Amino acid sequence: MVPFLLTFLFHAAGFAQKLDMKALDKIRQEGMSNSQVEAIAHQLTDVSGPRLTNSPGFQRAAEWSVGKLTEWGLQNARLDEWGEFGNGWQFEKSYLAMTQPYYMPFIAIPKAWTGSTPGLISGDVAVVELNNESDFARYTGKLKGKIVLVKGEDFDAGPTFKPDAVRLTHEDLDKLTNSETFGGQRFSPEMLERYRLMRNFRTKVDSFLKAEEIQLELIRRNGRHGTLFTSNGASFQAGTPDPGPAFELSNEHAGLLQRLKNSGMEVKVEADVKTRFFKEKTKAANVIAEIPGSDRKLADEIVMLGAHLDSWHGATGATDNAAGSIVMLEAVRILQATGLKPKRTVRIALWSGEEQGIYGSRNYVKKTFGDAERMMLHPDHEKLSAYYNIDNGTGRIRGVYLQGNEAVRPIFKKWLEPFGDIIDQPTLTSRNTGGTDHLSFDAVGLPGFQFIQDGIEYGSRTHHTNQDLYERLVMDDLRQMAVIVASFVYNTAQMDKKMPRKELPKPVAR
Repeated sequence: MVPFLLTFLFHAAGFAQKLDMKALDKIRQEGMSNSQVEAIAHQLTDVSGPRLTNSPGFQRAAEWSVGKLTEWGLQNARLDEWGEFGNGWQFEKSYLAMTQPYYMPFIAIPKAWTGSTPGLISGDVAVVELNNESDFARYTGKLKGKIVLVKGEDFDAGPTFKPDAVRLTHEDLDKLTNSETFGGQRFSPEMLERYRLMRNFRTKVDSFLKAEEIQLELIRRNGRHGTLFTSNGASFQAGTPDPGPAFELSNEHAGLLQRLKNSGMEVKVEADVKTRFFKEKTKAANVIAEIPGSDRKLADEIVMLGAHLDSWHGATGATDNAAGSIVMLEAVRILQATGLKPKRTVRIALWSGEEQGIYGSRNYVKKTFGDAERMMLHPDHEKLSAYYNIDNGTGRIRGVYLQGNEAVRPIFKKWLEPFGDIIDQPTLTSRNTGGTDHLSFDAVGLPGFQFIQDGIEYGSRTHHTNQDLYERLVMDDLRQMAVIVASFVYNTAQMDKKMPRKELPKPVAR
């Protein structure tokens, strides 16, 4: 143990550097006193609207970001195409209400990548239970012309005695550091397989109901008090048949329909939904821009920061993930406004296709740095020092997930120390965290990090919901995040050596 510890400390000491406190003070002053997070947030949410990949809303946000990055003086700002994604989609009209036994408007969202009704429709409600393919026979020939509510899980819609908005307590952070069960984990192969099977079955359900010539499908979704968590939608792949119209329905209103039907009452619903597919351009792109390195020997090396720009469609995707994109845009604006000259090249990326499977970052890494499946590495793999990501909502930074890279612990600990007044109990955990774009870098052995953040309302009100709007953003938290991210990026760019790496992963078996 002692020889290993000495070797580790010697190795870490080789990456130590004296912090440039004047530069960090400039970053803090610019980020706290001249912040533009509100203006950026307005453009990415209110002005751009929902940002499904390949939709007009995503294109508005991406083009505005390219223009703003260029205005701030970054170079080579562009939309960088990464490959085939599929159809864009948006909904342009949405109305759903119960008309019998009495009138009541419903809280509902058209399911992503589903079709339109032929104008206003009305029909009797049927409630079906489809848990596996053997259930299809029970309803064959019985649903034509019906409005069908697919009975799913009985989500709890009762009162909650927990606050909607939460911050990590000191106890939470201690658990995150010491416990193997607290916080997010990388998706296991078993979890991914269950998700794949569930998605495939949902596609079969959609196809069965369309073949039965129903008028409209209703799907019960989790949530309470008017908050509706949307799901993954129908197929967006080019060339697939257009599915029929479908609404995701609020927990309470779905419960109302089920109880009325169970009591033997006749129930009618009317609806009018208009959706639009965009099939002309099926390839997708990320936003990329750079601050060129100022050091002749180090300028060829790269420090990256990024967040996914795409969102779901039920609201304007404020906390998932306009928040991360706002922070990263503001971080590079701060670096430019302070006049600091990072030694290494700083590259920002705003990803597309994250919500459907981190496609944008995964394909960017594959073409730029290396193929994780075969572990075939490109020359630029040696040039990247680190990648930093934000994708856990609007809550302020409380520390960093180290992704098992213990060699960076003393480095990050030193970098967090000047910000003890704006980070309560700075925390570093060796734990992995999953489900977002830093995993694309980690998969090819590159140092990729997600910051620990306060949850705020992410799990209760905003993640993939109809309430994820501008008002859910905590601007003071976004300012804090931008300052911390800008300082980490600048410190990384000034290091004598690149960030230490873990052992290269094995090729991914397929």
